[in-house]
Amino acid sequence: MTKEQDGSPQTLKKTPSSNSLRPSASSVFYDSWFRWDVLSSEWDVLWLSTILKLLLFPSYRSTDFEVHRNWLAITHTLPISKWYYDTTSEWTLDYPPFFAYFEKLMSVPASLIDPKIVDLNNLNYGAWSVVAYQRSTVIITELVLGVVLLKGSIEPPIQRIISASIFLHPGFLIVDHIHFQYNGFMYGILLWSILLARNSNKLASGVLFAVLLNFKHIYMYLAPAYFVYLLRSFCLSSTGQVHVKNFLSLANAVIAVFVVSLGPFALMGQIPQLLSRLFPFTRGLNHAYWAPNFWALVTAADRVLLKYAQLTGANIVINDSGVASTSRGLVGDTVFAVLPNVKPIHTFIVTVALQAVWLVKLWTNPSYKSFLTALTLSGWTSFLFGWHVHEKAVLLVLIPLSLLAAERQAYFRTFVLASVAGVFSLFPLIFTPAESIIKVVYSTVWIAAVYIPLSRRVYEYPNSISLVVMDAVEKVYLAGFPLLLMFVSVFPLSGGKSTVNSASTSMETCLSTDGFSCPEPQTGLAQDSLSAAPMEFLPLMMTSIYCAIGLVWSFLRLGFIYLQEESKYQGQLSEIK
Repeated sequence: MTKEQDGSPQTLKKTPSSNSLRPSASSVFYDSWFRWDVLSSEWDVLWLSTILKLLLFPSYRSTDFEVHRNWLAITHTLPISKWYYDTTSEWTLDYPPFFAYFEKLMSVPASLIDPKIVDLNNLNYGAWSVVAYQRSTVIITELVLGVVLLKGSIEPPIQRIISASIFLHPGFLIVDHIHFQYNGFMYGILLWSILLARNSNKLASGVLFAVLLNFKHIYMYLAPAYFVYLLRSFCLSSTGQVHVKNFLSLANAVIAVFVVSLGPFALMGQIPQLLSRLFPFTRGLNHAYWAPNFWALVTAADRVLLKYAQLTGANIVINDSGVASTSRGLVGDTVFAVLPNVKPIHTFIVTVALQAVWLVKLWTNPSYKSFLTALTLSGWTSFLFGWHVHEKAVLLVLIPLSLLAAERQAYFRTFVLASVAGVFSLFPLIFTPAESIIKVVYSTVWIAAVYIPLSRRVYEYPNSISLVVMDAVEKVYLAGFPLLLMFVSVFPLSGGKSTVNSASTSMETCLSTDGFSCPEPQTGLAQDSLSAAPMEFLPLMMTSIYCAIGLVWSFLRLGFIYLQEESKYQGQLSEIK
């Protein structure tokens, strides 16, 4: 029996049945493989993961690699007053100040290793010195994540399996160690903040989250859940009275963080310029490769309706500018051909309305588990319904969701569905042959290694017809991923891909950035090649749609679980009173 540390009701853990008292040979193997209560095992995971990442040094790297090299040069060469104005490269600085300070710090050893790394005019520098240095910084800074997971592991071996699964997550391998970013480091800060909340150190949790916001502003998707949780559980008593001391401590600490971050730019009168870099609202609803969210399904529906109208001659009003707007694999405004166009205000209203549902429930029950679930759902809502969402933002869902995986079967199945769909949706980021094999093999091994030991501990046989049907449908959906992988692998070989490399180059450019500074849609040869191969991006579209189905369904699943459990919780409180 366990009890949440912030006073939530006790929850009984299922004990193994008599049939499970004698473990099978396979269970012994998997238990020993994930035996994290021995220190040497933790070091084994660290060393093995480090060796793998070192072997990936020569692998494919996206234009994000040059983005961060350019940021090293900007922060090292220019005074702070010019950081957010420099346009020497198209990859301008568009992260908050703490990340700029972070780049400034890393630029010091970089300048000693190879001065050409921080040469502002040395664009697209790809010497081995810069490759080794930048790849190494990702590995070293990711140790923040490793330390947090190690310190935060409780109830071995289940929670330590979760910790291992996060540290070895294929999303980090694909996005950070091949594609190239620093997500592991920043998610380490996020999990550190969540861990502090679990340990009832809510002031430190809020301050650390404020620090994270000033590293990367995408985490503002989680800010509403933090705000409600800290206000309700830290600043107010159970009767609604304000804890003035707690409120002032939290407010002053958070303000101090933002002053340190934004203060220099405020004194220089550069806040408008900084905000214009952080929040460019000139991009369309969808990114070049549609993120697997709700709008991908809406965009696909528009394509289907357009095709139906063209084939049948149905009396449907068609917007000519929307015929070629979507599914081109290029960044630009998404204009629908049949359905009404979606504007930023529409996505904002939908996102806020849905988040309000989770936040109201969090307000009524500000326990740690309720906070973690509402936090996950808040990030998920923003991913599914936000404006111009990028596929890499799915990590904002998958990482906190991992912490709920071992709760019970309903959470675990949600975790599995979302993880398979979310990780697969990242596959298009890596399209070179050698790395494609790595991403598939590694992700398959990872999901199997996490699924088997956890499913043995939480699996519950469906006890109603509806649950049996849902279980079967979900298994059929998961079984479709190998078929989808086969299709996207074989399709280019069947003549569906243009022989002109410019189209692939354009797609690579748009997939490789956060989109804030992605070049405008190309014309000329690239556009001609796209016209010559109208099915060029069919594999991407199929990947986006299929993964979106799983992520939308998993979102509805978790939302139902959260609301249902909260209703039971309120019923228990009423009975106690």
